[in-house]
Amino acid sequence: MGVLALLIAAVAIWLIWSGKLRRMTAKDGMALGAALVGAVLAAKGKPVIGAPLLISAVLFFAQQGQARARPRRRAMPPAAAQDQGDVARARALLGLGPDADAAAIRAAHRRLIASVHPDKGGTEALAAQINAARDLLLQERKRR
Repeated sequence: MGVLALLIAAVAIWLIWSGKLRRMTAKDGMALGAALVGAVLAAKGKPVIGAPLLISAVLFFAQQGQARARPRRRAMPPAAAQDQGDVARARALLGLGPDADAAAIRAAHRRLIASVHPDKGGTEALAAQINAARDLLLQERKRR
């Protein structure tokens, strides 16, 4: 069981080092902690207490993996029905005015994405929002 505790600790270190831990929710963190405590307790000769913690954490992560594997389908609204509030939020995110042309939109996107890209220490969520804002503004620009 000592090897199992080392393996779980190695996985936790890898999650932190690779940046995948940033995307974990509080429930994921609690389950990871329960797995570590369960493995340590089992390694110290208390498998009656440690095994249920470890098994429940494994089942939790297996359930989460299945939930993430299922594709989520969302109906995309038609381009003409885009809310003007979304366009205003996209402009505010990129720091653009209503008269910005395609080149200005791309330049603002490039400037922002360079600082918030996940490879530069940013988050995937913010990078996705900036990409979506660029796409929305470029689509809205084409419609006009």
